[in-house]
Amino acid sequence: MKKIDALQRRLDEVERKKTAKPAAAPPATRAAAAPAAAAPAAAPPPPSTIVVHSSEPIPGLLPPEPMGSSYEDALRSDLPGLSIRIPGASTEVRVYGFVKASGYTDLNGRNQNHAPSVSGIPLRGSAADVQGGDTGMTARFSRIGLDTRTLTSMGTLETRVEGDFAGGPAVSNNLVFRLRQAWGELGTDSFRVLVGQANSLWNEGMYETLNDSTNLNQSFVRQAQIRLTGRLAPGLTGQVSLEAPDTQVTSNAGIFVSDANFNNGLSPAFNSVPDLLGRLNYRDNGLEIDTRALVRNLNIRADGTALAPALTEKKNTIGWGLASHVRFPMRWLSESFGPDQLIAMGYYGEGIGRYFAGNTGGQDLISNIGLPGVNTDFVQTALPTYGGTIAYRRFWTPQLRSNVAYSYARQDYPSYALQFTPGSGPAVALNHQMEQAIVNLIWSPYATVRNGSVDAGWLDAGLEYIYSKRNVFGGAAATTSAGDGYGVANRFMAAAVVRF
Repeated sequence: MKKIDALQRRLDEVERKKTAKPAAAPPATRAAAAPAAAAPAAAPPPPSTIVVHSSEPIPGLLPPEPMGSSYEDALRSDLPGLSIRIPGASTEVRVYGFVKASGYTDLNGRNQNHAPSVSGIPLRGSAADVQGGDTGMTARFSRIGLDTRTLTSMGTLETRVEGDFAGGPAVSNNLVFRLRQAWGELGTDSFRVLVGQANSLWNEGMYETLNDSTNLNQSFVRQAQIRLTGRLAPGLTGQVSLEAPDTQVTSNAGIFVSDANFNNGLSPAFNSVPDLLGRLNYRDNGLEIDTRALVRNLNIRADGTALAPALTEKKNTIGWGLASHVRFPMRWLSESFGPDQLIAMGYYGEGIGRYFAGNTGGQDLISNIGLPGVNTDFVQTALPTYGGTIAYRRFWTPQLRSNVAYSYARQDYPSYALQFTPGSGPAVALNHQMEQAIVNLIWSPYATVRNGSVDAGWLDAGLEYIYSKRNVFGGAAATTSAGDGYGVANRFMAAAVVRF
């Protein structure tokens, strides 16, 4: 780092001489606190310096795309990262990420997963519930990314490649690197085009949590897409995207996904066209109002699968969904609330299970395939689902904050789903009603207040309690030996995050 800094100082000096500008003191880095003139050009940067940057910003170059503004990633903030100016070019390169270590203890059933969803917690009376809760620790959700920004004649070209180590088995210490994001975006503050794998337009983390799972009513889908973003008015942004489809079908014959085999052959779950999504977001002085919508084409094609020749039909069903949330700054009511926030969200949809994977494990279509008497024809139903979340973010001090959240979700299954084989995987996966409550306490010793909001800084440490409950459609009659028809989970966890 010292050598890079010294080299950039020398390059800046050569460039100043070429343009016949008067000699100037060497530039200060972002991390240096003292003026540049306080040290000679040959002096090394202070030991705490982790950022190397040229003295002058590139006119017209947009800042990096925000990463943590909507809590899509647990405990993130937009830090500058390790940023380097490419000499002689209008390009900046930034390395960013965080190291995260977390641990948990379950009080109910054994749930060997560092990121459990409500849809899969052990049922009361099941073998995992009888065995009791377990304990685990991991650093698998640590993350690293590379971001570049280049000024072009058409605006800023930003590219991003990001991954973590959460691939592979959930309880393995031999962690596997996985790709999270890989995209390029070109344009200006008024209009931009993005192509690649990125967070879905449906994504909304809603509130800050230490838990790395997809919590109830949250969406953390990352997939290939083409996205258009435009500024429609001051504070108002509109977005439209075509995103990768992925149909999932739950039936008595099994749970089908489009990219997996069924009985050593093709899957009946079929994708025909991309999902269409749209989003409107308005922000003003801490207030955020957001509305999003999607339309999907859901398909079952039995011909050519293990279901044929008895079933050979092709059927399409339209899935759709609407969701909206409000993030209200409590200082609008009284300055005594400081940067506190009140958050509320609600949604309704049919066939949107994959966008709420924490609720249903991704159920889009429910079908009577595999039931007695279904030999030549079958029925498919886009699963109706709805729910809501309310949360409060409380800052006890700028360095100490809490988040309290409650979520409720419901799926209305067709009556023929009561005939699914009791205790089978499909029957146990039919989560009819779910609840989740989360409360945490997070300490950020280096947090600062800027323009009425809190920048968490580079270090977080916190404790969290998570209560989850699910009720299976049909109750105990649908689950029999697999459990008593419902599951309850109580988890305590702790985590620490160091950002760079």
